[in-house]
Amino acid sequence: MTYNVVIGMEVHAELKTDSKMFCLCKNGLGIEKNPNVHICPICTAQPGTLPMPNARAIEAVQKVGLALNCSVRRSSKFDRKNYFYPDIPKGYQISQYDEPFCEGGALELDGKKFRITRVHLEEDTGKSMHPSGANYTLVDFNRAGVPLMELVTESDFSGGKEASLFCQKLRQILRYLDVSDADMERGQMRCEVNISLYSEGAPRLSGTKVEIKNLNSFKSIERAVEYEIARQTELLGAGEKIIQETRGWNETKGATVSQRKKESAHDYRYFPEPDIPPFQFTEEYVERLRLSLPELPDAKIKRFMSEYGLPAADVLILTGEKEDAAYCEQVASELSSKINSKEMLAPIEKAVKLAANYFITEMKREFKGGDKNVLIRRITPENFAEFVAIVADEKINSSAAQVVLKEMGKRGDGDPSHIIERLNLSQVSDTSALDKAVSVVLATNEKSVADYRAGKQNAFQFLIGQVMKETKGRANPKVASEILKKKLQ
Repeated sequence: MTYNVVIGMEVHAELKTDSKMFCLCKNGLGIEKNPNVHICPICTAQPGTLPMPNARAIEAVQKVGLALNCSVRRSSKFDRKNYFYPDIPKGYQISQYDEPFCEGGALELDGKKFRITRVHLEEDTGKSMHPSGANYTLVDFNRAGVPLMELVTESDFSGGKEASLFCQKLRQILRYLDVSDADMERGQMRCEVNISLYSEGAPRLSGTKVEIKNLNSFKSIERAVEYEIARQTELLGAGEKIIQETRGWNETKGATVSQRKKESAHDYRYFPEPDIPPFQFTEEYVERLRLSLPELPDAKIKRFMSEYGLPAADVLILTGEKEDAAYCEQVASELSSKINSKEMLAPIEKAVKLAANYFITEMKREFKGGDKNVLIRRITPENFAEFVAIVADEKINSSAAQVVLKEMGKRGDGDPSHIIERLNLSQVSDTSALDKAVSVVLATNEKSVADYRAGKQNAFQFLIGQVMKETKGRANPKVASEILKKKLQ
């Protein structure tokens, strides 16, 4: 029998406000080294304390909603979601039920729209820790009360790849909005997937929903979804029933594992939070938030392609991170200034393409295994633009360019002109000097000369390499090639 899959997503992201959701404790995003240092009577739910809503967290969630084309509710409220775990101080969670801050909307990927049901706000829990070999549990309340955005989608996904790409795009938007770092390894973004299968011809929502909880990497999302589809397909094919439950993902085993019976909405016994009055938002307030939104990834991608004439593949890399895009724009601006002031003779199109190539290949290579921000602080946009202008005007060759860029990043000696002068890397284009170097190479490599004249083209590249070696890498390859060809005729 053939089965169809229904997949929906729930994504949680910790918001990087200064303070927690309902108190003035520092929001350390739960990654503090020492436990229970950012706590107070409110976030540990001492008797007689009252919650104070964080306006910045509410604005952040509404900005996310606007960025995803959601409707921002003009009236909203908080609710109590009742369930007990040791890391929930109150014995309930302040969340939202029927009047979330944002509703509707969509996120588009490769021409397909994934509908957003709601974006709401709640407080995060603490952390339960189980020391190895111990028969007790420790609780760290640093994370308790951290503002937590939850986004719920419609069941528009067809597989693990789409679910993973959706979360990647959402994380990019959160970072562009500067509302969350959404670092999955640190638990700042947690993804959950709801999966059900139904047989061909049956109602679409007739399957039993299974939730996979707290997926913490894009790879895990894709693998967990595909595994669960296969698991449920096998069970149904054997005539067994699917149990409605919450499952976790075991990365080592590459399998989902049962955790607990899945609760329904009525199990949480939602009711309006009595200690926080409902909210009312004006049209002017919502419009102010809308106008405060930065340029978002899709708009930036289109503008980069149009303004800089770069191919889509390059632009996707350059705009992947907000900081990278800003850096590249500053470089492009510096290059335009050099064109206008006649400091650079190469056309702007060539220089911008060259800058993109060096950023994507050489700069990204330097980033690997290190702190990208350290390298960018060492190689400022101004110095990187000067470096590109020097290469574009062919004042140094490609081999020397790699040496210069590496020195710029390694030493913090940012001025490429100084590095070129210090290391004597200026390109030799003088024909008389190159003529002598070529003559030396031809005289000492008679076999390669004979091979070339016998039709072996690889011999020419060898001879050019020898010219570069003779000039210590400073020869202008174009001029050297022309001289070599004439002498070989």
